Amino acid sequence: MATTEKDQLRDVEYSAGAEHSSGKGNSYEVDVGPAAVHDAVFGDVGEDGPNFRAVGVLGSFILMTKANLGLGVLALPSVFGVLGLVPGILLIVLIQTIIAYSATVIGSFKLNHPEVYSLADAAFVFGGRPGWWTFYVVFTLFMVFIIGSALVGVSTSLNAVSTHGTCTAVFIAVAAIAGFLLGSIRTLGKISWIGWAGIVSIMAAIITLTVAVGVQDRPSEAPPAPAPWDKGVLIIAHPTFAQAMSAINGIVFSYGGTPMYFGIVSEMRDPRQFVKPMVLSIFFLTAVYLIIGSTVYHFCGQYVASPALGSAGPLLKKVCYGLAIPGLLASLTIFTHLCGKNLFVRILHGSPHLSKSTPTHWITWLLCTAGSVIVGYIIASAIPIFGSLIGFIGALICPNVCIVPYVFMWFHDNWRMVPADERTTRTKVMAGLNILLLTIGAFLTVAGTYGAVVDLINTTVDQKPWSCNDNSGSVKSS
Repeated sequence: MATTEKDQLRDVEYSAGAEHSSGKGNSYEVDVGPAAVHDAVFGDVGEDGPNFRAVGVLGSFILMTKANLGLGVLALPSVFGVLGLVPGILLIVLIQTIIAYSATVIGSFKLNHPEVYSLADAAFVFGGRPGWWTFYVVFTLFMVFIIGSALVGVSTSLNAVSTHGTCTAVFIAVAAIAGFLLGSIRTLGKISWIGWAGIVSIMAAIITLTVAVGVQDRPSEAPPAPAPWDKGVLIIAHPTFAQAMSAINGIVFSYGGTPMYFGIVSEMRDPRQFVKPMVLSIFFLTAVYLIIGSTVYHFCGQYVASPALGSAGPLLKKVCYGLAIPGLLASLTIFTHLCGKNLFVRILHGSPHLSKSTPTHWITWLLCTAGSVIVGYIIASAIPIFGSLIGFIGALICPNVCIVPYVFMWFHDNWRMVPADERTTRTKVMAGLNILLLTIGAFLTVAGTYGAVVDLINTTVDQKPWSCNDNSGSVKSS
C-alpha cells in the first residue's frame, strides 16, 4: 500500500509536466505556456513569473560539477602531502563512493516526496519539526561557510594576480559584491551558463598548473635557487592524528556540494533523470581529483601550496590564478544563489509572491541573497586562511549534510514505511550498510573537528582575523 501511494504522488506531481511537455518522448520536460504548471514546491509556475523548472540533464551535470569543482580541487594536492600518495588515492575513492551512494538517496526521496525542496524539508519528513529546525540551521551554516570559503578563494586569486595590490579585506568586499550581483539571478536555468564558464575556467587553471609544475625548476614554496631542495614525495606518510583528520576533512569538503543537489533536482524539468547527471558528475570529479592532485604532488612534494595554484612559479602562479578567477566567481555565484533560494522559498512558502514577479517577490529575494553574502563576508574576514577554513567546514558541517541525513532518509522510506514481514534480506543488508555510514559520519564530525581546531589554532598565528595581510604568498614569491 505504501508503494502504491508513493507512485500516486509521483503521478500527480508530474502529470502537469506531461500536459505541457516538450513532446520529446516521455521526458515530461516542463515547458511553461499560457497555462500555469503546478509545482509541489514553487506553486503555479506561469508566464508572469520566473520559470523555476527549466534545468535539463546537461545543465544539472554542470551545476552539480561546479558546486564541487573549484574550492575542493585546490586543496587536494596538499592532502596528498599529508597522507601520502597511496592513502590519499584510497581515501578519495572511498569518500567518493560514500558520497555517491548518499546522493542517490536524494533522487528517490524527491520522487517519493515532491514537496521537498531542501535538506531541512527532507528532515521534516523523517524527523518532524525538531528535524526540520536542526538541519535547517546546519544547512544554512554550511551554506554561509561555503560562501565564506569562496570569498577567501576569490580574494586569494586577486591578491596573487595583483601581487597583493591592496588590503585583503578590500578584495573580500569586492568579491562579496560580485557574488551578490551574480547570485541574485533568480533561476538556476539562467545560471547554468555561469557554471559552464566556471568549469572551463577552473579546468584551464589546473591544467596550466599541472603543466607548469612539471616543467619548472622548483615550486614557489621551495627554497630559492641555488639552494638544494628535496621534494620529499611519500608513498605513505605518517601524519599525526590531527593532521590526518584535517586532510580527510579536505577530501570530504571536495564533495561537499551534495546537499545543494536538492535545489538542483527541484528545478530540473524532469527530476526522474537526476541520478544520471549526478553519477557522471561525481565520477568526473573523482578523475580530476586523482589526476590533478597526485600529479601536482608528484612534482611539488612537500612544497605543494594550499590553494594548489600557488605551487607554480611567480609568473605562472599569476596566470593560473587569473584563469581561475571566473571559476571561483562561478562557485561563489552558485553558493550564494542556492543559499538565498533556500531562505527565499522558506519565507514565501505558500504565498503567490513566490512564483510571481511582484515587489514583495523581488525585495524578499534580494534581501535573502544579500544576507547570505554579508554573513559569508563576516566569516571570510574572520578566518582568511583558505586551508584552515576548508578543513573546518569539512569537519564540523560536511559529514552532517553530506552523509548523516541520507541515512535517516533511507530508513524512513525503506524501513519505517515498509512492514516488518516485507523487509527482504537485501533491505536488511542495506540497513546495516547505512548504520555503518552513520557511524562513519559521526566519527568524521568528532575526530575531524578536533583536527580542524588544532590546525586553525596553529595557522591563525600568522594571519589574523580582519587583516590586510596577503593571503596568497604573493609578496614572498614576487
